[in-house]
Amino acid sequence: MLSSYRGLSFLGFLLCIGALLFAIVVLQKFMGFEPCPMCIFQRVAMFVAGIFFLLGALHGPKAAAPQWLYSVLAALAAGVGAGIAGRHVWLQSLPPDKVPACGPTLDYLMDMFPLGEVVTMILKGDGNCARIDAQLLGISLPGWTLITFAVLIVLALATPLLARRAR
Repeated sequence: MLSSYRGLSFLGFLLCIGALLFAIVVLQKFMGFEPCPMCIFQRVAMFVAGIFFLLGALHGPKAAAPQWLYSVLAALAAGVGAGIAGRHVWLQSLPPDKVPACGPTLDYLMDMFPLGEVVTMILKGDGNCARIDAQLLGISLPGWTLITFAVLIVLALATPLLARRAR
């Protein structure tokens, strides 16, 4: 099954769902970590990548063009997430005197500004995003998210190639 386009796409979907469930259930609900605005944007990118993986799995196209379409869209969504996670990791690596000041909550920003300005402000990051709440093996949560996005990009782009090879 994992040599088929459908199976590999479903694996990508499961990775996305697993990452989201870990973030929402384990980190947020069980451990009490509230996501910063950049974390929320990373979750959105993970969700979108998961949707494209799921669509590829459900459709299970045999032709190369639709396989590549789903895979490139999943890779682009994961690439956006990787960019946000990379920026997040960079903010966490700044010396304390270089960290941007803490900003308002995402809810406040959404109420006060147009969406384009909110996105720009969030991607700049603030002091909340620079705080390291937890680490595993010396890597922060955004670092693990960046690694997950990198795996998803590789999986998305390898899926049509591996499915062709299996035939």
